[in-house]
Amino acid sequence: MTSTSIQPYLFFGGRCDEAIEFYRKGLGAELEILLRYKDSPDPPPPGMLQPGFEDKVMHAALRVGGAVLMASDGCDDKMCFDGFRLSLALPAGVDAQRAFAALSDGGQVQMPLTKTFFSPCFGMVTDRFGVGWMVTVAAETAA
Repeated sequence: MTSTSIQPYLFFGGRCDEAIEFYRKGLGAELEILLRYKDSPDPPPPGMLQPGFEDKVMHAALRVGGAVLMASDGCDDKMCFDGFRLSLALPAGVDAQRAFAALSDGGQVQMPLTKTFFSPCFGMVTDRFGVGWMVTVAAETAA
């Protein structure tokens, strides 16, 4: 029996290389795969790609802890991250503080890291790319 999983796939509208480096530095993400449009054995259909996107990222996979975050530049410079947040669960408050500070760099804090009834350390931030994050330490790992 194969297992089923859901993996987030984010489209960065031409800023994927910048996002990859940002998450590598800030979250310790490891780049597993990087494919560019120009390297594809099959060219995209005419008119699919915005002019100048030949060198852009067609597909990338980043490992963040035990999860995989997939990313692309998409086919044009449009980017919209509405209606969801990525939840980043960390083992300790110091880890949450480090990740939250990194994600906040150039972003916007909606809720500073604080103790809540469900977590000893929880906060919400939208990073410089417009991706919403919830950073948390699970209550049972806080001891």
